Amino acid sequence: MNRESRDQDLRSVIHDIQEVGQFHAADRGIRSATPEEVLAGLTADVYFVGTRQILNHLKLDHLPVTAEVFCNHEGVLAGVDEAIALLRELPVSVEALPDGALLAEKDVVMRITGRYGDFGLYETALLGILASSSGWATRTREVVQLAEPVPVISFGARHVHPAVASVMDRAALVGGAAGASSILGAKQAGQVPSGTMPHALLLMVGDTVEAALAYDQVMPEETPRVVLVDTFKDEAEEALRVASKLGSKLKAIRLDTPRERGGVTPALVREIKARLQQAGFPEVGVFVSGGITPDRIGSLKEAGVTGFGIGSYIAGAPPLDMTMDLKVVDGKPVAKRGRIPGLTPSRPLTSRLSQFVKP
Repeated sequence: MNRESRDQDLRSVIHDIQEVGQFHAADRGIRSATPEEVLAGLTADVYFVGTRQILNHLKLDHLPVTAEVFCNHEGVLAGVDEAIALLRELPVSVEALPDGALLAEKDVVMRITGRYGDFGLYETALLGILASSSGWATRTREVVQLAEPVPVISFGARHVHPAVASVMDRAALVGGAAGASSILGAKQAGQVPSGTMPHALLLMVGDTVEAALAYDQVMPEETPRVVLVDTFKDEAEEALRVASKLGSKLKAIRLDTPRERGGVTPALVREIKARLQQAGFPEVGVFVSGGITPDRIGSLKEAGVTGFGIGSYIAGAPPLDMTMDLKVVDGKPVAKRGRIPGLTPSRPLTSRLSQFVKP
């Protein structure tokens, strides 16, 4: 299917409010929208369908416009590539800041030029992509800066809907995370997924050392040997038992002590580091996870932590609120009350699509 026929087919799915009323969403169990449904406009706020229908009735949908997307808070920009993919099949031109750009309040992050009838339906999805991804990237940058030079791995996949787990992990990588746990999120970014072992493995095997030995036997040689040591016995005791069996193969032990037992504390990290050193294993690192928040990072880093797995704090980031405004309509500067008509002075934006030809 060529671009024009595909575009016509997708946009005809919700051509007007009457078709919205006739549309039947089958109960398929998994609630998330497919890429095809997003491109068809089915995740749009419904009033954009009505707007398109009214503008078509008034023969105004063909007017060329320039829309600006700006952020309402400072943060880290992410989701640009996905937003471009949303618009790629449309006859529009797009300029944007790159993923990873540091944003000040009211910074213009993207400009879209084209006929409003061609892209207005996608405002909801476009803003959602940029706002969610930028929120996750901003939270990640916060903890990465606090942890430096200790690496942070995104462990947030279990805290979000699976439909967006890979989006969240990719945004975390944009924000500076050294790795991500979800397979799709890491692979889409060209990285190897990062992970250790779950408590379920140890509970099934019944002994930490036996599980560690099995992990060493089965996992590929290039996989770092990081062993969870808080399941059955005292963490320091288990760390020494595992180190004595794996020796130089042991990259690190992982602490994920539950809050019922006081969680991972700096004192625990110091004790384990000291006992490993005394036993002749000074190179074994200590990777920590389990409800890690910014207020805990500094003291844990000072205690000798060599890696952080941070999940709920990154995944629970509020979206970085984005707004899209029309600033030029048919060559005339426009703006709603309280804002200045015409293009906003901004940092240089890079052309990402050049498909609109003024009629």
